[in-house]
Amino acid sequence: MTVVLFMIIIIFIVVIWIQYQKIIVRNKHLVYIHGKLKTIIEKKTAEKLLVMTNDQYLMKILTDINDLLYKNQKTIANHKKTEEELKKMLSNISHDFKTPLTVILGYIEILQMNQELSKEERMKSLKKVQNKTVELLDLINKFFNLAKLESGDQDVPVTKVNLSEVCRKNILSFYDILANKNIEVEINIPKDNVYVLGNEEALNRVLNNLISNAINYGYEGKLIGLDLRVEDEYVYVDVWDKGKGIDEIHKQKVFERLYTLEDSRNKAFQGSGLGLTITKRLIELMDGEITLSSKPYDKTVFSFRLNRISY
Repeated sequence: MTVVLFMIIIIFIVVIWIQYQKIIVRNKHLVYIHGKLKTIIEKKTAEKLLVMTNDQYLMKILTDINDLLYKNQKTIANHKKTEEELKKMLSNISHDFKTPLTVILGYIEILQMNQELSKEERMKSLKKVQNKTVELLDLINKFFNLAKLESGDQDVPVTKVNLSEVCRKNILSFYDILANKNIEVEINIPKDNVYVLGNEEALNRVLNNLISNAINYGYEGKLIGLDLRVEDEYVYVDVWDKGKGIDEIHKQKVFERLYTLEDSRNKAFQGSGLGLTITKRLIELMDGEITLSSKPYDKTVFSFRLNRISY
């Protein structure tokens, strides 16, 4: 009896000692986790918590903490990116506003100070002032439109739209410009009308911008095209040109706010860097997607996809 009792006491002591050792190890891990977590948060590093342990509960806590750290680091990265974009936007806005305003002020000073200008010269100067004023107003409207789109203030209701007719109308609206620049056009639209779930006004803006870009940036190829492709569930519109193209390093950035294509395509044409951003937002609001593929002097294609309506 005494032996049995002694053995029970020994076993009990061993169990308590083992539990005590586990508690000591867990406490060491918790102290390390607390210190490491504090360092990561204070220094805003991209580290993760790594602890070698067989403690299942501690492993679950570590997994949850690392998930939170990942989300926090992602939020910080997005915040930094947004800050950089805002700085760039303010810089570009200042530059884009300053250029036409400087021209306008210059011509106004000429008109005020030079009283010997002929009527014809005055009319030419006033015409240039008008053009720059329209350009500035267009830029301001683009900023407001993009702000409305990104804040969700602009409603883009979708309904059944005859995309075939919208495509024909938009490419024909550029007929005079294309003829003056001696640019050939290839149009591939199915004979039967193609219908999509979209917004006609938004589609007009999208196509107008894509065709304008094809002309302004790809005119060197002397050929642009518009293809309308139909699949079971989706409809695709390709606007393409045979111009200089877009380098690989620019492809992922062309849809960013205020990212212009001057460096990669036609430096003679100064864009605001807002058109493609607005285009992308409008396509997304119609539950669509837009992509870019480019092979310099072979084919540069902006392609967007919309949901097909077959009834």
